Amino acid sequence: MNTTMNTPKNNNENHNSKSRRQILGRFLCASAVALGLGAGAAPALAADPALPGKGITVTPVKSSLAEETFQTLLVMKALQQLGYNVKPYEELEYPLAHIAVANGDVTFIANHWNPHHSEFYKAAGGDAKLYRKGVYSSGAAQGYMIDKKTADQYKITRIDQLADPKLAKLFDSDGDGKANLVGPSAGWGGEAVVWHQLDTFKLKNTVNYTQGNYSALIADTLARFKQGKPVLYYAWTPFWLSNVLRPGKEVVWLEVPFSSMPGVQTGTDTKMPNGKNYGFPLNNEYIVANRVWAEKNPAAAKLFELMNIPINDISTQNRLMNDGQNSTADVERHTNAWIKSHQKTFDGWLEQARAAAASASVATK
Repeated sequence: MNTTMNTPKNNNENHNSKSRRQILGRFLCASAVALGLGAGAAPALAADPALPGKGITVTPVKSSLAEETFQTLLVMKALQQLGYNVKPYEELEYPLAHIAVANGDVTFIANHWNPHHSEFYKAAGGDAKLYRKGVYSSGAAQGYMIDKKTADQYKITRIDQLADPKLAKLFDSDGDGKANLVGPSAGWGGEAVVWHQLDTFKLKNTVNYTQGNYSALIADTLARFKQGKPVLYYAWTPFWLSNVLRPGKEVVWLEVPFSSMPGVQTGTDTKMPNGKNYGFPLNNEYIVANRVWAEKNPAAAKLFELMNIPINDISTQNRLMNDGQNSTADVERHTNAWIKSHQKTFDGWLEQARAAAASASVATK
């Protein structure tokens, strides 16, 4: 039985493919910035101080990963409370999403992870074209995991031990004698890291990077685990999987022999505060917006800076999705429930955002 999660669809479901083509076409054009920063991005000097975004259109973007919908919807709902006309989110994978935001074809992405997406941020123009201020969620870990039973039996604690063909073969799921490491999908920030580390730690002869639809591959991994078979996979928090295959219980993190990151993260020390080294630095999630648009919309810019969600809240919501509550209506309900249970905090963000718009209005007079 295929247990792959159904990705929630927005109200523009029938036009998603067309929308993606339109976005890609637009930011390949020389006029892309003008398209994104026209009348809809005028300074937010609304007559109604409670609705500083009135008359201004916002287009969110997110990846195809269903588990990022909750964070995106939360920002969308806050913007709506400020009067912005928020369109249904578009879907683009991370490299193109960052470029689309930078060019003004879309307004913001709520799922930028730093330093995980630092290459995409730099390629899109960095601080000159993107606005990134205030941590949305902090302390996300990632790395390689194996089932605890196999780890204990064979004393496996580090990924480089899989250079031993006998140990690597334990995780062979396709019969070629090599370990199958379920890794990040193409276009994800971790993809380049995994390729780099397989090479650096001399694992290419014994480990195959199994890549495709991560959700489907993890569903297969979970099925293998339930059958009592060894599993090897890349994982991160916040994600529902860590509530099912729990670190220290059903699975364990593998350490790396030393820190080694590619590209702009070269030289980064990936050792955790607990002294362990899982090969990836801790990450923080940010809301990233088009810089020119943010500067012309101080209410939204302040909101993006202030919003913050505990990482465990994201994991809990993701677990609900994995348990079957994964429809559009379900995720909408989860988002509304979070707002209700944090109403004072949510309202505080809005008040400070309105105050920022009012201050900007006075300053321009």
